[in-house]
Amino acid sequence: MRTIKAGTKSPEVYYLNELLSKLKYGVIVSDYFGTETDKAIKDFQLKNSLVVDGVVGLKTWSALLEKNSNGFSANSKLLSEQDLIDFSNQFNLELAVVKAVNEVESNGKGFLIDGRPKILFEGHIFWRELEKRGVNPRIYVNANTQDILFENYTKKYYVGGTAEYVRLEKAKNLGTDKKIADAANSSASWGLFQIMGFNAVSIGYSSVDEYVEKMNKNEGEHLKAFGLFLEKNNLIGLLRNKNWGSFALKYNGPAYKTNKHDEKLMRAYQKYSK
Repeated sequence: MRTIKAGTKSPEVYYLNELLSKLKYGVIVSDYFGTETDKAIKDFQLKNSLVVDGVVGLKTWSALLEKNSNGFSANSKLLSEQDLIDFSNQFNLELAVVKAVNEVESNGKGFLIDGRPKILFEGHIFWRELEKRGVNPRIYVNANTQDILFENYTKKYYVGGTAEYVRLEKAKNLGTDKKIADAANSSASWGLFQIMGFNAVSIGYSSVDEYVEKMNKNEGEHLKAFGLFLEKNNLIGLLRNKNWGSFALKYNGPAYKTNKHDEKLMRAYQKYSK
């Protein structure tokens, strides 16, 4: 695990925040090492007889992992080299291309430390998914649902980590109608590649329930869902031709230039093709 500190934005920071959250620190589980994470890690270092510098190096990582020793660590759920080889053969892609896309477009880790797939619940999508099923979302709007049900997009209510499941369950329990539970599951992004649940049927799953069941199995299933999504949206050919710009535009949207997704894909491909 690499050394990280305040200002770092990386998958390791997400894992750090997961560990801190499990130890009851009030951090938002995200990939950014901000003020609250810095405050929490200094408190942890102080209470565990470590140098209080806010730097998460070998000793601090070791202490954190020891304190969370009952956390999820089942390697059987993680993506394997064979999964990537099978994917490249299935879609007639260079393995270096597959590895590049996996590095740049995956979410670093598909599972939380408790073994459940990583999710992010979208309240504005929940609004839309209820309407699609003939359920009027406005009748459920109140002070208690403001963090799970709203008409317009906002990042205000993101909490990350296991707390996203609290939001999901809250949404599923708005009523007993199966339509509500389906709408809720369709309103979360799932796993390593964060494919939204509302894509489930259109990319080949029999239902959103089947999709959620598969996402709970392993990262290999996350990769399969990613492949189905790419195939459905005619993105495989762009990867086959290494058209990084067009792929990034269609997969990430117009902001890809700002985030340099095309450049990251090209550099990752060059690294793996050596």
